[in-house]
Amino acid sequence: MTPGTDPRTAPSWPDLPEVARDVLLEVLVHGAMPRAELATRLHLSRPTLTRVTRTLVLHGLLVEGGTQLRSSTGRPSEILHVRGDSHHFLGVKLTADRLFAAVTDLTATVTATTDQPLRSNDPADVIAQIAKVAAGFPGLTAIGVTLGGIVSGGVVVEAEFLRWVDVPLRDALVEATAVPVVVDNDVQALTSAEHWFGAGAGLDSMVLITVGAGVGCGVVVDGKLVRGSHGLTPRIAHILVDPSGPQCGYGHRGCASSYLMTHVMLRQLDGDPTYGEAVERALAGDPVAKEVFDNAGYALGVLIGTVANFLDPRKVLLTGDGLPLHEVSEQRVADGIAASFEADPALIDLDVRPFDFSEWARSGAALAIRATLTESR
Repeated sequence: MTPGTDPRTAPSWPDLPEVARDVLLEVLVHGAMPRAELATRLHLSRPTLTRVTRTLVLHGLLVEGGTQLRSSTGRPSEILHVRGDSHHFLGVKLTADRLFAAVTDLTATVTATTDQPLRSNDPADVIAQIAKVAAGFPGLTAIGVTLGGIVSGGVVVEAEFLRWVDVPLRDALVEATAVPVVVDNDVQALTSAEHWFGAGAGLDSMVLITVGAGVGCGVVVDGKLVRGSHGLTPRIAHILVDPSGPQCGYGHRGCASSYLMTHVMLRQLDGDPTYGEAVERALAGDPVAKEVFDNAGYALGVLIGTVANFLDPRKVLLTGDGLPLHEVSEQRVADGIAASFEADPALIDLDVRPFDFSEWARSGAALAIRATLTESR
């Protein structure tokens, strides 16, 4: 896509029956496959599947292309692919001072990125800035916005880093852009994106843990993103690590956040270092820095072991801007897992992946894709 066209010309998403959504989702998440395999996976009759796929092809969402021999016997099968360029989505990730944006196609493949400082934290200014970014890309089907905080029904109930309370972000952005908008917590959106389009694609269960300025958690069970009854995300930051440990900002003694949060780690070191400088100190063998990172690493291991005990997920995905902690203190992370996980630690599929802010922005686009496809389900 090229910038400069009014996003109000966005193509409309077709009104698809549930079975058509199921077929499109299957190909979207699990990759291109022949009709026979789709029919088997979704328990559909061949006539039903033929009718449904014809509808999806007519709407430009699926395309037939190429043949592949999927078994040792029989004829090659024609493969169905998602037509990625049929729709485009804008994802936005807000931090305390910057806006990160990514445009993707229907397969969540990034086609453009941009980032810029926030002009201010005033909601009206941020809304206007997002709308201007959206106006720079033509043909948007939907927009997804993510941020750290509590989001319910498109309203940012609380976002401490932006100093927002009860901001009706979704409705304001719909009015400003005339494009469908979905808003969610950033960790929930990243978990959802990785479940459909990333490290957890196709898995029926997974846990995502983020470490850095905060400790975040997203959970997928039985193929569905877990959402609390009060709209809260899963929270693990205050799981007990050591009852005699330091106090966190909430007065809890020895919880994971009292060891793991970046600012807590840095305030224990002389010289007011950046996180990168603290990592370098620890890797160079500075005993104080190494102890701080080792304590945090052990706390991280306890978190991983505890969530693995509770959920037995297929995968634990670890990321966040505090991820160098795992490199510095990998053995202490393993010690924390061994001390808390009741079974063989080898059963835990720990996937450590660095994601930059463009990936977080991509998760906003994936959020918009997911909301578009699952609407009315």
